[in-house]
Amino acid sequence: MLADPMSPPSHTPGLLLLEDGTVFRGRALSRGTRFAEVVFNTSMTGYQEILTDPSYRGQIVVMTQPHIGNYGIRAAVSESRRVWVEAFIARRLTRRPSGVAPEQGLIPYLVEQQVPALEGIDTRALVRHLRCHGALRGVLTSERIEELPALAAELARFPAMAGRALVDEVTCEAAFTVPARGERRVRLALYDFGAKSNIVRSLTDRGAEVTVLPARTPAAECARLGVDGVVLSNGPGDPEPLREIIATVGEIVGSGLPLFGICLGHQLLGLAMGGRTFKLKFGHHGGNQPVKDLATGAVSITSQNHGFAVDPDSLPEGCRPTHRNLNDGTLEGFELVGNPVFAAQYHPEAAPGPHDASPLFDRFLAALG
Repeated sequence: MLADPMSPPSHTPGLLLLEDGTVFRGRALSRGTRFAEVVFNTSMTGYQEILTDPSYRGQIVVMTQPHIGNYGIRAAVSESRRVWVEAFIARRLTRRPSGVAPEQGLIPYLVEQQVPALEGIDTRALVRHLRCHGALRGVLTSERIEELPALAAELARFPAMAGRALVDEVTCEAAFTVPARGERRVRLALYDFGAKSNIVRSLTDRGAEVTVLPARTPAAECARLGVDGVVLSNGPGDPEPLREIIATVGEIVGSGLPLFGICLGHQLLGLAMGGRTFKLKFGHHGGNQPVKDLATGAVSITSQNHGFAVDPDSLPEGCRPTHRNLNDGTLEGFELVGNPVFAAQYHPEAAPGPHDASPLFDRFLAALG
């Protein structure tokens, strides 16, 4: 008699140890040991896009949706060249995927990508703990479950996310150009701080030829390309240590080129304007964040993935807030008055997530003149 592929097989025990000493025990479906910041994501779908989002470099991701992996894995859905999350946790990972032609199941994919994964823990309790205490450093392991004192000592020495510059670990090694789909209308430069593939797709679908640049490309080199505008991508880590990049963003603003910052790009633009950033308690990670347009009053449901935010009170005169988060009041967008420069903390490319914010790309392209 064949075993039920939906029943949980016998797996190696695994655990998650948090920096405050809390331990969650479960089943390790992909083995290993990883130290990282622990955050939760409230998306109900889009787990492959989450796994391959470079903004998750340095983080262990906990999914609030209890059943993950239902529709499997397809290469075309990935948001980058590899998985970037340090480890992955869900209440239950599906053994037998269905849906539109899955090429692989989630569990074999995690094993292949060497991403430690844990299931069988009370993810509701874990998420409530993180909401109460904030994002915490943690270690997920299937190899050292009897070494809690040693793991706790190592975890205490592991660096916190604040102060970590991770962009250099995820950016492209060399510039490359992606042609427009259909007739080319504009040429853009995209600074790759950990850019999701759908940012490029969203621009090329609208007639833009996109040259993707390594994160530390000097502003002068970008200017020599003769592009019509510049996009600053999403990315991982703390923006404040990226002083060289912040200075580059300031030079681009000073050049008069139209500029659009997304997520980390939003934060870097805020810092380049003389503002400050701060770390959120547990960040915004998911596809259900309500954002209000301050000019029209319209509310969009947005996809977000960030742990830092721009302090609106620190922005100088001439930087006008345009969007607010309706959950916690944080700044979600601002613009430079009289200049074709604006930024959004949320993701208009929304992969995964709702498409309410996609018109921001149209607004930017219209500003190119």
